[in-house]
Amino acid sequence: MKVCHNIFDKIISLENLFSAWQNFKSNKTRRKEIKEFEFHLEDNLFKLFNDLKTGKYHHGPYSSFYINDPKLRLIHKANIRDRIVHQAVYQILNPVFESIFIPDSYSSRKTKGSHKAVYKLRKYLLGTSRNNTNNCWIVKCDIKKFFDSVDH
Repeated sequence: MKVCHNIFDKIISLENLFSAWQNFKSNKTRRKEIKEFEFHLEDNLFKLFNDLKTGKYHHGPYSSFYINDPKLRLIHKANIRDRIVHQAVYQILNPVFESIFIPDSYSSRKTKGSHKAVYKLRKYLLGTSRNNTNNCWIVKCDIKKFFDSVDH
């Protein structure tokens, strides 16, 4: 088991917060709220750092909106400060956990993704069915409205 020390200090370091901002804002620079946050970037990030350091930081409420993807979906979006914190946590914790994930975990991982998952599934199906000469079965399931039912 890997043990990490001083991880909170690494997460909230100014260097990590500025890096998290850079990663968060990529491909979003035209949005009004991004421009407004960036106009006072240093003040905003130093305030965020101080709030995290002193324990005054609290995650804000989510804003909700609908998209068609291809069916109607309700999306909940955190505010900019919270998304910077999410990115800062990710940047520090991802290397810790990435090394212990099983190879066949594909969701939300760099160099993975759905195309590679489908390729690996096809490979497993060919092996299990002995090159399509035997039947094999898979189960695909989804828990309806699962994310909405979690106590956030």
